[in-house]
Amino acid sequence: MYLFRFLWLLSLVFPPGMASADVVKPALVEISVFAQGHFRVELRASIEALLTGINAKYKNTQDAPNAAEYDTLRELPPEELARRFQPFRERLLREIKLEFDGERAAAGISEVDIPARGYTKVPRISVILLEGRFPQHARQLTWYYPAAFGDNAVRVRQVNLEQTQYHWSEWQWIREDRVSRPFSITEIASRPGVLEVAKEYLVAGYWHILPRGLDHILFILGLYLFSTRIRPLLWQVTMFTLAHTITLGLAVYGWLTLPEAVVQPLIALSIVYVGFENIWRQRLQNSRLALVFGFGLLHGIGFAGMLNDFGMAREAFATSLLSFNVGVELGQISVILLAWLAVGLWFGTRPWYRTLVIVPASLLISLVGAYWFWDRLQWDALVAMV
Repeated sequence: MYLFRFLWLLSLVFPPGMASADVVKPALVEISVFAQGHFRVELRASIEALLTGINAKYKNTQDAPNAAEYDTLRELPPEELARRFQPFRERLLREIKLEFDGERAAAGISEVDIPARGYTKVPRISVILLEGRFPQHARQLTWYYPAAFGDNAVRVRQVNLEQTQYHWSEWQWIREDRVSRPFSITEIASRPGVLEVAKEYLVAGYWHILPRGLDHILFILGLYLFSTRIRPLLWQVTMFTLAHTITLGLAVYGWLTLPEAVVQPLIALSIVYVGFENIWRQRLQNSRLALVFGFGLLHGIGFAGMLNDFGMAREAFATSLLSFNVGVELGQISVILLAWLAVGLWFGTRPWYRTLVIVPASLLISLVGAYWFWDRLQWDALVAMV
């Protein structure tokens, strides 16, 4: 029964079926309202998911009845996917709704930007631009994106080109089939304060660990298992945080790039290594700090992908980056605290702790990491880079 608590912890943060889950990300919608009377909607979404009707009700896209069709679409080059998307354009324009003071605005699709196929283990995010005009006396707008298309997050940017003023609203996360709350467009408001930006990105960082960052969770659990004392554990977590902060900042600004086809399998390998090192080493070595730092650099590039999708507040870069990392750190501390409450508090000082807890749990973590590594490999993408 001494492993029950640890397995219970894994069931909380690592639900059955999530190990290989392929999740469609919520659509990100940015609506720019120009003082001159026109609007532009930038819709970032998976066209493959739109065409197959795979939405938020599927926790794993492979559970959908047309999962094979979805996988086939992800393999297509941009030109062919654009051709497949052509008949869907009319439905998209018919079912989404952008209203100004209760009156629906007519919109047309002006551009569809589909990235190259790239790494198909990660959903390809395309950008659909919609444009139109609205009454300049309008005071507010609402947005509707059908739940049949998936979850979405929307924000509005008020723009006055003549006065070079703009203001982003806060995000509204919509997970039900409902219209957004009204966005005011009556004035160019002041930029969000430091506390507003800090709160937004702190929450984003925390949620990127718990519950969404399953690979990061397993890595932190691997560090926890081998560090029965708090001081060496905190040193490792601090080195990990420092490292991913460096690469996260560089990657978000575009100064450091590494293909997802390389990053994702290597992140999985870092989990495998930490688990097996827990098994073959009897004592914690100083060299592990350097290894954790190196793995942190790698994980930071993985964090950058999420932040780029979410949208970085460039005018408050330092606040956004710091807050996101604080959120990540709090998420990591939460994982450690849950592990301590489930296992360490009860069994951490027992003589059989290593044999009956550390070794089997570390083996389980390494096996999951090995499966992820194999599942994330995409040989044709790697060969194309050589």
